[in-house]
Amino acid sequence: MSAHCCSHDTPMAESIANLARYRKVLWAALIINAAMFLTEICAGLQAGSLSLLADAVDFAGDALNYAVSLAVLASALAWRSRAAVLKAVSMMGFGVYVLGAAMWSVWHGEVPQAMTMGVVALLALLANVGVAWMLYAFREGDANMRSVWLCSRNDAIGNVAVFVAALGVFGTGSAWPDLVVASLMAGLALHGGWSVLQQAQAELAQPAGETTTHAHGHEHAHRH
Repeated sequence: MSAHCCSHDTPMAESIANLARYRKVLWAALIINAAMFLTEICAGLQAGSLSLLADAVDFAGDALNYAVSLAVLASALAWRSRAAVLKAVSMMGFGVYVLGAAMWSVWHGEVPQAMTMGVVALLALLANVGVAWMLYAFREGDANMRSVWLCSRNDAIGNVAVFVAALGVFGTGSAWPDLVVASLMAGLALHGGWSVLQQAQAELAQPAGETTTHAHGHEHAHRH
């Protein structure tokens, strides 16, 4: 799905010239994710849905990720890579949390409200597709840029899964579809976090001179 968000070719990090636009996109993404966090946390509590609550936590984490990205946008490559490491750890921590919550809910959970799940999942999908579309052109940059793209892509996939879970809950009258989707979302978070962590570690392992040259390339792009 994410491959069809934009039809133009994605530039490499060295060729990105409009950093002012990237900064505006990050601000928009931050506001959208913060608003969706408030929406889903309320809806998840009201509907008794673990997948909605998990998605709400994910939106909160993404809002924090965008805030960190804005803070380090003008920093050297090494600092942006360190920020990406922190974000990768948070993504994987989210995955572990959801898996634990899903196992707990097997014995203590309740059947969620399918209608609320479906409506909010569609709203969240629209939000994440919009953010992913805005970030599409920057998905092949350094680890920090790649991390925000991965978050939006994985979130959109997760929203589709939550909607499917709502249909499953409605059709079966069971909480199992909600729990299965929560586990899938945890897997996405773990995979995405590991991918970002590997790229960030590779960038941090570069020799100082090579890292500086790469960072200067970004600074040259910033000035243009």
